[in-house]
Amino acid sequence: YDVVAFYENKAVKGSDSITTEWKGVKWYFSSQANKNSFLQKPQQYEPQFGGWCAYGASRGYKAPTEAATYAIINNKLYFNYNMKVKELWEKNRQAYIDSANVKWPSFKNK
Repeated sequence: YDVVAFYENKAVKGSDSITTEWKGVKWYFSSQANKNSFLQKPQQYEPQFGGWCAYGASRGYKAPTEAATYAIINNKLYFNYNMKVKELWEKNRQAYIDSANVKWPSFKNK
């Protein structure tokens, strides 16, 4: 998915022909303009917790995510495992984010 497009309130798949490498990851974009935006400030668009589930990170583990669960909070991109988990996360979002921020460094490289 095009991480820049999430900031335009869209979950859009990126194209195989518009990519870049950053931090050892291949990033896909839906337009050259979005790729250019990313290249200017990639850390601004990088998903929190490596794109893993924000709720899972708050509990101390990595879980895969679905693109439709995205949320932009304080100009940061978060994902969750599925919509049911996102609904749970939304009920106490800031506490889950705070918990994940504390726990993430201890398991992010595992």
